Parts: sequence; C-alpha cells; structure tokens
Amino acid sequence: MEEEKPFDFLRILFEGIIAGGTAGVVVETALYPIDTIKTRLQAARGGGKIVLKGLYSGLAGNLAGVLPASALFVGVYEPTKQKLLKLFPENLSAVAHLTAGAIGGIAASLIRVPTEVVKQRMQTGQFTSASNAVHVIASKEGFKGLYAGYGSFLLRDLPFDAIQFCIYEQIRIGYKAAARRDLNDPENAIIGAFAGALTGAITTPLDVIKTRLMVQGSANQYKGIFDCVQTIIREEGPSALLKGIQPRVLWIGIGGSIFFGVLESTKRLLAERRSKPTQQSKHD
Repeated sequence: MEEEKPFDFLRILFEGIIAGGTAGVVVETALYPIDTIKTRLQAARGGGKIVLKGLYSGLAGNLAGVLPASALFVGVYEPTKQKLLKLFPENLSAVAHLTAGAIGGIAASLIRVPTEVVKQRMQTGQFTSASNAVHVIASKEGFKGLYAGYGSFLLRDLPFDAIQFCIYEQIRIGYKAAARRDLNDPENAIIGAFAGALTGAITTPLDVIKTRLMVQGSANQYKGIFDCVQTIIREEGPSALLKGIQPRVLWIGIGGSIFFGVLESTKRLLAERRSKPTQQSKHD
C-alpha cells in the first residue's frame, strides 16, 4: 500500500490537471460575453452607459491564462482534498473541501490575476490585444501592475472557491447517499449550477471591489480595498456594491453547470480509460 501512494498522488494530480483545463476552457469560451457585460456594468461609475460591442474582446489571451489556471486549480484541489478527507473525520468533510478549495485558489491565483487584469482592461476598451496590454501595463505600471488588485482578488476568489466547491461536494455527498448510486452528468451539472449561482450572489460585493481596483490602471482612484469600499458607498451608494449581480449569478450559475458537468465527465472518461488496460491484462 505504501508503494502505491506516490503513484496515486501523481495520477490524481495528472487527471485533475486534464479535467480542470478542459472544463475551464469550455466554460470560459461559452460564457465570455456575459462576463464582459458584467465587467462593464461594474466598471461604469454613476450612470455610465454600457457598450455592447466587442463582447469577445480579449478571449484568446484570456484562454491562454484560463487553461493553465484551471488545470493548476483542480490539479492542486483533487489530491489535497483526497489527503484531507483521510485526515479529517467524516463529519468534518466540509472543512476538508473548504480548505482544499482555498489552497487550490491560492495556487491558481498566480496565473489568474495577471490573466484577469489583462482581460478586464481589454473588456473595458483600454487595449485591443493581450500582448499590447501586457507590454503597456508592465512598462507603465511595472510588474506589479499585472497583479493590480491581487489582495481584492484573493478576498473574492478564496472564499468563492472554498464555498463553491464545498457546497458542490456536500450536496453531491448527500444526494449520493439518498440515491444510493453514482450521479450522472445532468445531476452533476444541476448541482454545479446551484452551487455556482449561490456562491456568485454571496460574493458579488467582493467582485465589484476587485473589478474597480483592477481596471483603475495608473489613475489610482482608490488607495486600497477599504478606500475603494468607502468611496463607492459615499459616491454611489451601498447598492453599487451589488452592480452586475444579475449577469454574475447567471454567468456563474450556467458556468458552474458547464464546469462541473465537464469536470466530472472528463474525470470519468479518464478513469474508464485507465481501467481498460487493467482489464485487458487480466484477460491476458
């Protein structure tokens, strides 16, 4: 048993990377226009109008970051979850899922944040290409410009990742226990949609803060997270912290459905492919 553990870890890591990368690319491509509208709603100050042109602006450059970020997240989340589930008693499985989601989010943030900065600057019309965005941001704001809003990103994404994956995993555990069978792809997708929509609504104020800090560029309208919150409430009212909640809930709800549906089906296909050589060797 001891000899199999390193192999199992590498297998879980590899399959998580493949499944996570696939799911991330599919959901990002499908829902990018909704994300663009959400970003423009949040970035608009006061009663600014929302432009509905170029809704796929920055998609190619964003996918270049989404693929490794999603792969890294699930690649870290899956083995961490498996390890923690063995350490924690069964009644504390939610803690294992919350912790694994947060750890996966920290790892993925190293890629997610520069990707998000470039994507949102392009979505708000500041740049026309990802390469130009990276060059200008790095030259004008320095390397730290690519990590603008990193603190607010973690403030939003760590709770989001932890809560979404915990809700998803806990509902799956309860559903499987009640149904006494494995879940099918549509059931995984429905649970993923619910987990995504609920988590998206809860974390909308954090998302607004993150968006404002990331798109401000060198103008430095806000000095930090708390100054951003105070300025938004003072100038636009508390309701401004819920800007873009409708497209965000729609986007993440549908996104959760696609992501978890693709994730689970890819993991199943990889498991089936792995079991075939074993079955063949037994026949031989």
